[in-house]
Amino acid sequence: MAAEYALVVDGASKAFQAEGGWGSGFRLLPGRARKAPRQVLAVDNVSLRIQKREIYGILGTNGSGKSTLIRLVSTLLLPDSGTVTVFGRDIVRQEQEVKRMINRVSVEASFFKKLSSMENLLYAARLYGLDGRTARAEIVRILGLLGIPRSRINRPVEQMSRGMQQKVAIARAFLTSPILLLLDEPTTGLDPRSKLDVQQFVLGLRDEHDATIVLTSHDMGEADALCDRLAIIDRGKILQEGTPLQLKQELAARTGRTTLPSLEEVFLALAGRSLEEDNEEEAGGQA
Repeated sequence: MAAEYALVVDGASKAFQAEGGWGSGFRLLPGRARKAPRQVLAVDNVSLRIQKREIYGILGTNGSGKSTLIRLVSTLLLPDSGTVTVFGRDIVRQEQEVKRMINRVSVEASFFKKLSSMENLLYAARLYGLDGRTARAEIVRILGLLGIPRSRINRPVEQMSRGMQQKVAIARAFLTSPILLLLDEPTTGLDPRSKLDVQQFVLGLRDEHDATIVLTSHDMGEADALCDRLAIIDRGKILQEGTPLQLKQELAARTGRTTLPSLEEVFLALAGRSLEEDNEEEAGGQA
């Protein structure tokens, strides 16, 4: 049953209208047939079952559909078809119950930049009905675990580095004690030390708290180090799922290799392109 799992995604799909479709300035010329706007399937019939207390990775390039999938789970988007349940609660019919069990960290966290970390986190705590005195002590503890000393807690967020701001975002998410924590590329753009602090904190959540963690990333090394199981997603579809070791062993068996490939090589074999090629294409399109 769904309640046996932290997260069940069953045949979920989500489409968006492609750029260049009908807009407010669109005019249909006389004698011209109206063409239907082109739809892009960001999530295409995805099914997943994630165990309680599991660190589950969703790996893919930018635009692969992983962030859209996380937004579906977090109730920010509704599926066009299929179902998503969190600890047996449907994200559409039981949205408020789901929201009380989850929290999300995105690659671009938002803050009141003139306020300090403590002020931002106390504000978040009060939104969730947490006691101020208890929250203050917990904020100091969590930020300490993430490598932010007391001396920096009362500085304005705008004076903090990108890495420290992301740590504050993770602290804000965990402050509410979610039993399902959604980390959407939490270490993208961080320096090596900040990335390591975040990774160690994620492992601590799994080992010391009754929390399930879903992590999206295009960092294969990070996924290899953190994830119990993972899925590789490309163009909205799950290409393969398993433990990091299983995915490597399966590719080695298919290709007759005597040594295990890297996760990057697994992704290349499944998706037909590397992460570097995808990033080059994206940079070229922005030039």
